[in-house]
Amino acid sequence: MPNPFAPNGLREAGPANSGLRRPEGLTSVPDVSTMVDPGSGAVDRAIFTDRTVYDTEMRRIFARSWLFLAHRDQFHKPGDFFQTFMGEDPIIVTMDKQKRIRAYLNSCRHRGARVCRADEGQAKAFTCTYHGWSFGLDGSLISVPNSGGYPETFQREDWGLVEVPNVQEYHGLIFGNWDPDAMSLEEDLGDMRWYLDAMLDRDPEGTVVVGGVMKWVLHGNWKLAAEQFATDWYHVNMSHASALQVLSPTGQGPKKEIAERTGRQFHNDHGHAHGFPVHPKNRFDAKTVHQWYDYDALRERLGDSRVEGPLTNGHGTVFPNFSYLPINGSIRVWHPKGPDRMEVWAWTILDRSMPEEVREAQRLYNLRTFGPSGIFEQDDGENWSECQAIAHGFMTNTTPLNYQMGIGSDREEPGYPGTTSELLSDSAGRAFYRRWAELMRTPAWHEQA
Repeated sequence: MPNPFAPNGLREAGPANSGLRRPEGLTSVPDVSTMVDPGSGAVDRAIFTDRTVYDTEMRRIFARSWLFLAHRDQFHKPGDFFQTFMGEDPIIVTMDKQKRIRAYLNSCRHRGARVCRADEGQAKAFTCTYHGWSFGLDGSLISVPNSGGYPETFQREDWGLVEVPNVQEYHGLIFGNWDPDAMSLEEDLGDMRWYLDAMLDRDPEGTVVVGGVMKWVLHGNWKLAAEQFATDWYHVNMSHASALQVLSPTGQGPKKEIAERTGRQFHNDHGHAHGFPVHPKNRFDAKTVHQWYDYDALRERLGDSRVEGPLTNGHGTVFPNFSYLPINGSIRVWHPKGPDRMEVWAWTILDRSMPEEVREAQRLYNLRTFGPSGIFEQDDGENWSECQAIAHGFMTNTTPLNYQMGIGSDREEPGYPGTTSELLSDSAGRAFYRRWAELMRTPAWHEQA
């Protein structure tokens, strides 16, 4: 994919000979990285409300990071497609005739309308309903009504769909990156793979999607959700007190040794993080699922540390906006929709070898806990919306936020790859914002001369 910015830093808006250039004022990016201080644990609340910050995130974080697109199980034959977003850019993910997964900007090159309006399905081509321009599974422009009306200089090969240059898969999870020279997905994940594999590699046959994609809208900045899933076990006993009471066998809430359990929190330099309790008898919550698993076989496959830790309970985020919960097979994306709004898309993924009754038990457990109306999900959404609802007040917005828990507790620990801290810590949150600040102050690939 050619660099869409001219050497002088002004964006080329058409073919190389179009003569179009954007004024420098439209492409300049302010340095907002000083709005977080991971060293002291202070965060400027305006990072959740300011439009300039948000626009800079679109340019410097979402245009250069590995972003989750879909699960491999959503594509079985050529023409299968799924519509999603990378930041606020609409994306078509599809399987071409050679059964390769590809991703394109879902925008016609003629007047800019979407060429695919269905959420998912099967197609031989993508045709814009505005003027009828049609594009093949390889992104090429294959049909132009009244093509004789165009000048001889018009070349169809110049006006195909804009393709995401990097699409890679990790254990069934498909990610895309606009940076043509980005490091590989596996390199970017680094030690995070060890923690992800506790969810994705339990079954040698891999994972499958059940129940489709659930979608809902929340009032809140996307970072509130992403950093909570990266770092925040601290909220569980308070925010989810009623849910924990409902789920406990006695109806009185979890036992003291469960409520006050200890664990670990992992993070790496790329902002990825996973937090989890550690206990020799960690287990899956859904009784049917727990009874089906052979924990000795899991220990043989994944090792004691993973079975006693990230295999079951816990939370994780792949920077910037992909999160997951191993206990119920929930994976989700926090799609940004402006500084004050996000759209949550959630899948349930399960081990492929699970029999139907076990799959159904886990699917229902996920719905009851972390579906759109789940007893835990409702608590989280209320918290984020509450934080956002008052964040625009002058005094509120200019009062720094505290991310100091666990400062000085980072360590390298045998049995757990990467940097770890205590379960109750803001360590991974500080790492999340350290990576955020690094990208926000560094020119991206499209800004290079």
